[in-house]
Amino acid sequence: MKHLMLCLVAALTLGGCAGRDRYVQWETEAPESFPKITAIGYAPLDSQPAKEQSQKVLMAMQASKIAAYRELAEQVYGQNISAGTSVNDWMVADDKVKASVSGVIRGARVVKSYPAGDHYVTELELDFAQVWALYQQTHRPQKVKDITYF
Repeated sequence: MKHLMLCLVAALTLGGCAGRDRYVQWETEAPESFPKITAIGYAPLDSQPAKEQSQKVLMAMQASKIAAYRELAEQVYGQNISAGTSVNDWMVADDKVKASVSGVIRGARVVKSYPAGDHYVTELELDFAQVWALYQQTHRPQKVKDITYF
């Protein structure tokens, strides 16, 4: 029993030292390809809460841009869907569905923004090469390049 205890203490001591006597080199690894996704947002011109037509256009421009960003977020992060149904006397009494999306979109660019009939349209593009470059500036994901033991 005494020998077993000595062997266990020696193994733990040597194992603890081995973890500290090394130098790890890291390298950043880029993905093989970067997709581009697009989104289109629409906003009605006439129903904007402004008196002047020029103000309505500006508000619709902003609303269509926000709608396009929401669509991009849905494509990147997905939608959270929650639903509920109430039944009374074996008949559906109430049926509710909620959809939401949450996320941060960085690196998107406006491709086009233009009026189209009674609506204003904004087209966005998200190039994941740009997203990856932005991510590299803040997070720097890496993999082990080489380990040197001493």
